[in-house]
Amino acid sequence: MTKHASGTFDVKLTSQTAENTAEGAMLGRTSLDKQFHGDLEGTSKGEMLTAVTSVKGSAGYVAMEMFTITVVPDSGTGQLAGLAGRMTGTITDGKHSYEFEYTLAGTP
Repeated sequence: MTKHASGTFDVKLTSQTAENTAEGAMLGRTSLDKQFHGDLEGTSKGEMLTAVTSVKGSAGYVAMEMFTITVVPDSGTGQLAGLAGRMTGTITDGKHSYEFEYTLAGTP
């Protein structure tokens, strides 16, 4: 059975290297520190690589992060064995939020 968790998160971005220009693109590297609130309480740390072109609004990035969850006492068993799902993040009016659709093996 698919379950749903949602909430907000704060993110701190810290530039790690000087931006470089390569064939018209500005390349950069940034560290991520996030604090999650709501149904999930936890933190994540990660790295993001960016490329921004000279065309307004044209850019891309890839990011990887490790998320640490604090489980409410008595709400999980077996170290969350079988947890699977997908998390999406959005920014609306400058506020960050997440939606997490997940399944947990062995739960109805």
